[in-house]
Amino acid sequence: MSEDARIGLIGLGTMGAALASNIAEKGFDIAVFNRTTQVTRDFAAQAGDLAARITPTESLEDLVAAIAKPRAIILMVPAGDAVDAQIDALRPLLDDDDLIIDCGNANFQDTDRRVEAATGPFLGVGVSGGEEGARHGPSIMGGGKADLWARVEDIMTAIAAKHEGDPCAALMGPGGAGHFVKMVHNGIEYADMQMIAEVYGILRDGHGMDYDSIGDVFAEWNKGPLESYLIEISGKVAHAKDLATGAPLLSVIVDAAGQKGTGRWTVIEAQHRLAPVPAIEAAVVARNLSARLEERAKGQEVFGAAPQAFDGLDLTTLEKGLMAGKILCYAQGFEMLSAATRDFGWDLPMSRIAQIWRQGCIIRSSMLDDMASTLNAEPGVNLMFTDHFAAILRDTHGALRQVVAQAALNGHPLPALSSGLAYFDMMRTTRGTADMVQGQRDFFGLHGFVHTNGKTGQHGPWAKG
Repeated sequence: MSEDARIGLIGLGTMGAALASNIAEKGFDIAVFNRTTQVTRDFAAQAGDLAARITPTESLEDLVAAIAKPRAIILMVPAGDAVDAQIDALRPLLDDDDLIIDCGNANFQDTDRRVEAATGPFLGVGVSGGEEGARHGPSIMGGGKADLWARVEDIMTAIAAKHEGDPCAALMGPGGAGHFVKMVHNGIEYADMQMIAEVYGILRDGHGMDYDSIGDVFAEWNKGPLESYLIEISGKVAHAKDLATGAPLLSVIVDAAGQKGTGRWTVIEAQHRLAPVPAIEAAVVARNLSARLEERAKGQEVFGAAPQAFDGLDLTTLEKGLMAGKILCYAQGFEMLSAATRDFGWDLPMSRIAQIWRQGCIIRSSMLDDMASTLNAEPGVNLMFTDHFAAILRDTHGALRQVVAQAALNGHPLPALSSGLAYFDMMRTTRGTADMVQGQRDFFGLHGFVHTNGKTGQHGPWAKG
């Protein structure tokens, strides 16, 4: 037990306890505090070999006293009002140069507000990887002033996941930049998960495959270009058995997906940034619809269940279709990050973001290596138009079209994959159908339009005078 801890941490829930253990394991003395004293005591009692580096405290005053100056204290409390309340309780006990670090799942706008209102140093840091990542190496996205990040950079890089020795931790930019990048990460995560679930539905209801066979398909795909954490765990989930009944686990899970709001934040902010993310939006809608169990039951009673068995798609076509959808999902996410750079002046390090997502986080995948190289070689270019990924999309978009078409004909809803295909088609078409929309707007509201001759503020023949 240290009386001169290098860093403090408040909040010993699942993520906080895992992160504190990670910090101690990497050789840093840490003082910890939890509002419920017994939680702190239990954490210290179960620390094992790490106990010598952990100082449990039972009041904020004791926590502050246990940390070496200038202090740095991590907050791992629920996002929202709880963070503000914790800051208000903690700041009066600190010196002017003591640093508060919010490593929770904060909305980036809250982080910006806290930076502006802060009476002392403050960082907002996004941490991805769930409990396993927090304990053994997450992806870490810092936000705030460079000199403040430098004070804890050695800790952040030590506890972060490593990709071939490169720490998956970096400063994204000032203010809420770190939490913004984490938010977009979570939005991509929503869409990636939904696309995988849609393909799972085709395998189960379209092809009539049992759960173990579906698990085998995902396990095989994880050996190829789709290699990723989410594909890997999808195979494991499909293979898993319910502990209570011995039945396939997926067969006993209620068909309603939970959410904590970060996907919704991504979609709302994308609209403000004029950055279309239709695959992410579709994934959020899918979760919302999944929760409407009674209405869905009524719909099935009235119309019959939608999904029908069919055999028009082979596994290679499904794999390629999922590959195309995944690329388009990431392209949308990185375009949203580019919009933030434009609107907020953050100069987000696109290639570095892809690098720190290669390990530790939920969306980690082998594809991110190529994305990092591509974003460095062709900065400012939509991923779908870059040489590397355009070549892959030329090879796979036809498969995506077959998947979406066959699914639609046989009653399989694919909101994320179909929205990805629509995005692809709109983004490769010079003249679409917005001329009709502008004509309608001018007819009922005289909103005007841009003529193909270059003149602005033009009107149709219905305009008077």
